Amino acid sequence: MIWIVVGLALWWAAHLFKRLAPGPRARLGDPGKGLVAVGVIGGVVLMVIGYRGVEHIDLWYPPAFLTHLNNLLMVFAVYLYAASGMKTRITRPIRHPQLTAIKTWAVAHLLVNGDLASVILFGGLLAWAVVEVILINRAEPRGPLPEPAPVGKEIGAVVGAVVVTGAMGWVHNWLGVWPFG
Repeated sequence: MIWIVVGLALWWAAHLFKRLAPGPRARLGDPGKGLVAVGVIGGVVLMVIGYRGVEHIDLWYPPAFLTHLNNLLMVFAVYLYAASGMKTRITRPIRHPQLTAIKTWAVAHLLVNGDLASVILFGGLLAWAVVEVILINRAEPRGPLPEPAPVGKEIGAVVGAVVVTGAMGWVHNWLGVWPFG
């Protein structure tokens, strides 16, 4: 469990460095981006190692129907993440689509995983995304809304989200977790 917590701490520190210590981060310049990337990647590696090696301690037993809700939320999370880069229409009402995607992803996983390690991992990432949104909103006013995207871009984002979610399901299956109920 300690590796999950250390990984989360490294993830939080790397991501919040710019917001909580803007002066030191700015002094690092472009090499600071590499430092942040190493922190993020290191955090992910530690979280994965910790999660895969931890003793399974059940806190509750999620009902099977939540698997379907999880899968629907995952398609939406992947769409939101893609929407950020593609500037689809949803980026007009949702200021932080990537962070909203992370929050959606975390909630989806909390719905179907009732063990302690999952609560710490997914709950920790959910809490980080909430804190990140709050800090960004305090520091930066919202800029102009993007122009509405063409319908073709919307269709591409939705189709892409379904394909990527399917690929992620295949990877989960390859790792020994069947995510489709």
